[in-house]
Amino acid sequence: MSTLKAVRGTRDLLPPETALWNRIEATARAVFARYNFGEIRTPIFEDTALFSRGVGEETDIVSKEMYTWEDRARAQSEKTQTLTLRPENTAGVVRAYIEHKLGETGQLQKLYYIGPQFRRERPQKGRYRQFSQIGAEVIGPPSAGSESPLRDAEILEMLATLLDELGITGWTLHLNSVGSPADRARYNEVLRTALVELAPRMCPDCQRRAVTNPLRVLDCKVPEDQPIIETLPKIADSLDADAQTHFAAGTAALDASGVPYTRNHRLVRGLDYYTRTTFEFTHGGLTPQGASSPGAPVIGAQNALLGGGRYDGLSEMIGGPRAPGIGFAIGEDRLVLTLLAQQELAAIAEKADVFVAPIGEELNPAALALARELRHSGLRVELGDGSFRLKKSFEIADKQALNILILGEDELKSGILTVKNFSTGTQSKIARADLAEHLRKV
Repeated sequence: MSTLKAVRGTRDLLPPETALWNRIEATARAVFARYNFGEIRTPIFEDTALFSRGVGEETDIVSKEMYTWEDRARAQSEKTQTLTLRPENTAGVVRAYIEHKLGETGQLQKLYYIGPQFRRERPQKGRYRQFSQIGAEVIGPPSAGSESPLRDAEILEMLATLLDELGITGWTLHLNSVGSPADRARYNEVLRTALVELAPRMCPDCQRRAVTNPLRVLDCKVPEDQPIIETLPKIADSLDADAQTHFAAGTAALDASGVPYTRNHRLVRGLDYYTRTTFEFTHGGLTPQGASSPGAPVIGAQNALLGGGRYDGLSEMIGGPRAPGIGFAIGEDRLVLTLLAQQELAAIAEKADVFVAPIGEELNPAALALARELRHSGLRVELGDGSFRLKKSFEIADKQALNILILGEDELKSGILTVKNFSTGTQSKIARADLAEHLRKV
């Protein structure tokens, strides 16, 4: 019988790595709370039409990468429905905003999420078919200020704060504006015209995109195509006055808050619902192709930490009221890789505060009672077993804990316990009543 393994493109996250994931998510929750965001949890599968209408039929996500199936009716009263595992979460959040009539409150909705997404793409380091994202959205009626460029700046300032608090250094914020839907349509035609002669010299994907969705040509990562793409017209030249004013106001607010950024004329993002401000945070000293940095090398797949932008027309696209919004998504896998590469958290796992080592199996019950007592005081405790030889207990404890606590008959009767600290090598006799305080100090 063959051994069953995780499906290709998926993986198991195990201790001690999960400790780092938990730390990242806890930091994100704490930062979001300070900016008055609340958590939203949407289903991991939705009606396929949500993504085809919201994300865009010609995007790679919808045309190539979605996990879609027909949910057949099980009773005459039920309709057959086409369902899709969510490839991204913004569309689901906006669907929930509409369904639950959150716009009727008249207030801005500031929502964040943490959870799995699914895309059938080629697995590689830092990119999986089931992957986790941390994201947030600010959405609401125009009367609540949802269109304000200040919202753009606040989101970006919050992300800068989050990356700093996670200990990620050397990040770069790339900004662009893709304008209104009319600006995008105008620019698409400009690109389509320019690509008539150029596309035949480019990769097959670019040749297809030149006809179906010219804007996507700017996303191409094929090295041979980069010199050609550099010659294409810039979207900044197709923006109307409102889009230019909006972008200028947002960058002015960023300047005032001290968040550094660079204008990247090729940053258009991969989803059709984006309008006006688009952004991306990268890391590692590499900047995206087209950024206004001399000699900027081609960005690798792992250098984009997160991205997002405005989606002022998405609500209407899926049947809702006018509700401008802006949001982002962070790929947790890339965040983890970045932290590990920086060696900011070389030791992923936090060792236990103490390893309780009973001497003899008859002391196991007393050891459990002592471990419970210490855990209730807030300490992290690993419990040994009286069947272990003392040497084995020391070997295990050295790998798993900062201290070892010896519990023998004498210690149990006297209430004076022997504690050894592995980093200093010192051994102390501590009264049971003082044990928790002593362990917290060391």
